[in-house]
Amino acid sequence: MPAPGGPAYRELKSLIESENLHTVCQEAACPNIGECWQRGTATFMILGDTCTRRCGFCNVKTGKPTWFDPLEPARVARSVARMGLRHAVITSVDRDDLPDFGASGFVGVIRQIRKQAPRCKVEVLTPDFRGEEMPLAKVIAERPDVFNHNVEVVPRLYPVARRGSKFDRSCRVLRTAKEMAGEEIVTKSGLMVGLGESFDEMVEAFGLLREHHVQVLTVGQYLRPTVNHLPIVRYWHPDEFKDLERAAYVLGFEHVAAGPLVRSSYHADQHVPQREPGIGPRAEAAGR
Repeated sequence: MPAPGGPAYRELKSLIESENLHTVCQEAACPNIGECWQRGTATFMILGDTCTRRCGFCNVKTGKPTWFDPLEPARVARSVARMGLRHAVITSVDRDDLPDFGASGFVGVIRQIRKQAPRCKVEVLTPDFRGEEMPLAKVIAERPDVFNHNVEVVPRLYPVARRGSKFDRSCRVLRTAKEMAGEEIVTKSGLMVGLGESFDEMVEAFGLLREHHVQVLTVGQYLRPTVNHLPIVRYWHPDEFKDLERAAYVLGFEHVAAGPLVRSSYHADQHVPQREPGIGPRAEAAGR
């Protein structure tokens, strides 16, 4: 990918720094940061830049979080409005130290975006909230347009790559979100390849996600952030990503993005049905 540095990139970087915000684009060392920021899109990471879990693939720092800013939701929404976004992605670090695991932060940001940028769709990419339903229910009650929670890797690799998380728990979070909101939200998840999984394991994981009512899927190549992270077992060929995409569509996913540089939030606005912000398809149909 070309090095970032265009005028729109510099303007967005300045805006994010002036508002004291964090983005997963920076913290996770995403290879698409130059392209996305030049297009005027970004994935905002709320609740600080320190995660309470230590995933073997992730570049976000781990430790004891201290971040608490009740004005953060308003600042994020102000930035969304100033950027003129039509689709905002909001994610966070894991905050297992908080009573509601950070759910209130998502609630605040969704409400502020609805207030300051009402035409903007809102996609949330949440932690698993330790599988607790009440924090999840608080977020779903705000009716984000897309609920995203990444399972990241196939079940066999969880003990190595996702210590502190469970594949079946993540699947339950996705299923419960869909059951709580019905057709009013789109459910989405993503996986990486390159850590030793097989093609059959990937397709099996896709099937489990479909059983839990996931509608949108992203698949990308793992890129090792530093020598201290899990090594890359192999790079998958672009043709293999096409095979994964075809297999996922056969299973019934509504939209699949699979490719070496695909990330969960990459071109996220193109991964969901085009409808009015905050309005599910049933309500939209009734309005027509």
